[in-house]
Amino acid sequence: MEYKSDIEIARAAHKRPIQEIGAKLGIESDDLLPYGHDKAKVSQRLINSVQGRADGKLILVTAINPTPAGEGKTTTTVGLGDGLNAIGKKAAVCIREASLGPCFGMKGGAAGGGYAQVVPMEDMNLHFTGDFHAITSAHNLLSAMIDNHVYWGNELEIDIRRVVWRRVLDMNDRALRQITTSLGGVANGFPREAGFDITVASEVMAILCLARNLEDLQKRLGDIIVAYRRDRTPVYCRDIKADGAMTVLLKDAMQPNLVQTLENNPAFVHGGPFANIAHGCNSVTATTTALKLADYVVTEAGFGADLGAEKFMNIKCRKAGIAPSCVVVVATVRAMKMNGGVAKADLGTENVDAVNSGCANLGRHIENVKSFGVPVVVAINHFVTDTDAEVEAVKAYVATQGSEAILCKHWALGSEGTKDLATRVAQIADAGEADFAPIYPDDMSLFDKIDTIAKKIYRADGVVVDSKILEQLKTWEDQGYGNLPVCMAKTQYSFTTDPTQRGAPTGFSVPVREVRLSAGAGFIVAICGEIMTMPGLPRVPSAEQIMLNDAGEIEGLF
Repeated sequence: MEYKSDIEIARAAHKRPIQEIGAKLGIESDDLLPYGHDKAKVSQRLINSVQGRADGKLILVTAINPTPAGEGKTTTTVGLGDGLNAIGKKAAVCIREASLGPCFGMKGGAAGGGYAQVVPMEDMNLHFTGDFHAITSAHNLLSAMIDNHVYWGNELEIDIRRVVWRRVLDMNDRALRQITTSLGGVANGFPREAGFDITVASEVMAILCLARNLEDLQKRLGDIIVAYRRDRTPVYCRDIKADGAMTVLLKDAMQPNLVQTLENNPAFVHGGPFANIAHGCNSVTATTTALKLADYVVTEAGFGADLGAEKFMNIKCRKAGIAPSCVVVVATVRAMKMNGGVAKADLGTENVDAVNSGCANLGRHIENVKSFGVPVVVAINHFVTDTDAEVEAVKAYVATQGSEAILCKHWALGSEGTKDLATRVAQIADAGEADFAPIYPDDMSLFDKIDTIAKKIYRADGVVVDSKILEQLKTWEDQGYGNLPVCMAKTQYSFTTDPTQRGAPTGFSVPVREVRLSAGAGFIVAICGEIMTMPGLPRVPSAEQIMLNDAGEIEGLF
């Protein structure tokens, strides 16, 4: 049986005018700033006007460690949102925007899949409303102003060997990871080593996703440390006088984007930090606004629960003052078999033993999420090759973990395939049994925070750091940054820093290669193992298959 591609399904969608979608949440048309007929930004006036309302219930969707078999976390997020609406609940979806890097690289789009998608799919995966371009421009404006300040006399006495602000680009380009700038003579400035990160790793992206309003945005931008002097004292963005202009560039990007699911339910799509190199959650503004407008808000955190959910709990919830009422962990039978040692080519063959073996990865994620004091439900994202025996094996295993697993067929059936999950999630959220708390306090030392995540979430024996990193962490504590949370930059494919180690490994350590202070965003980044903040393209990038057909329609965009 042949199935339509995601883009074919999205192109056939019966979209409603965005004003009708806003009306479902009580948003007047005057508070929507349309970008065409099917997407709009929500005005700051509306955001301000709803702050006195009670919050709805927040539901987090996370997953096991991703495998080539596919998990479908965004698809499940969208399907659950549609399912809640289908059973009569007033629900909204909050997800991240897609980066062009993985879209043209290997990962593909980020709008869900099958009959559980957010549309317009093509726009969301390409330029959308220009938020990422605004972030890229604001980030690189600061870069230009730093070099310009040095060129015109360096009044701030910046040590050009200690400029820590890199440039960014919303594309996978390994050639730009480490570069030399300002070559070509006196007129081009002072040569120095520099480099590029991908836009989603930018501190400006993190700041936009954590800021509550434009005033908070400008303050956080001003707090960015861009360089150090010879005496090691920091130079801030506000010293360069770039924070005002950067805020101007980000003024419209701060406003959440409203679109719709295939079933014409409201979806906020705003911000997009990666979870393996940044904090992996959509914007605080979008989530908190949705909570004022809907009774249930379904949001996601990037990659597996060891990254996205951990950062959602320890960074986003801490900063935004929010807490999930229920967490959904997404898993597939195929991924369980792959974690159990089955090759991708053999995943279509029934193998209950491999499912049982691979469930250890799922079990660890369930236990980790529960450690934050929130109830957990497992969503089994159905594939047509799954057998009843394999599905029952997952359900039986999850029951031994004190949770329950529900089979979901939203990819093929839309909301009809998630009504059981939606009903159970609503029951749990309404019961109010969550007792959320981060796994470490603000006043714990920075090293101990890193060590706590490595031991409690990854189940490592400990972390490996050299004395220079320990000295750096101590210096930041002495400067008043010791109360910040930590953001772990680590491979998404494993609990370890080795992407080939599947399942639930033990007996390993986590090497911390580098630490970075994101003073504006308000966290410390610990870069572990071989993780890159500027990815590269695969041998055969998705870009080779993306093109326009004879009708001028986009093909190959998953």
